[in-house]
Amino acid sequence: MIYIIAEPCQGVCDTACVDVCPVDCIHGPVPLDEIRAVRDEGGEEALRAKYGEKIQLYIDPEECISCGACEPQCPVQAIFEDEETPAKWQDFIQLNADFFQNR
Repeated sequence: MIYIIAEPCQGVCDTACVDVCPVDCIHGPVPLDEIRAVRDEGGEEALRAKYGEKIQLYIDPEECISCGACEPQCPVQAIFEDEETPAKWQDFIQLNADFFQNR
């Protein structure tokens, strides 16, 4: 089992999960320092204005060690074990995998 990040992260990109990941497997479509700087300056609205409504973080399925440290740190409850992902967000399992295949 691995962890994935689902829809509640979109437009939020709170990086608390990144800070606790022991293997640095959580990434964004732009550098995390940049995401943090934009959020710090103007909040989620600035983040969405600069990168779009669907910007989110992703967990690399090849690097994730299934420790679960990230899940309780997510303030919007967007992180799930792949097998526990709600049906409405099942497509995010493949979305996380695809993000890393296309890098």
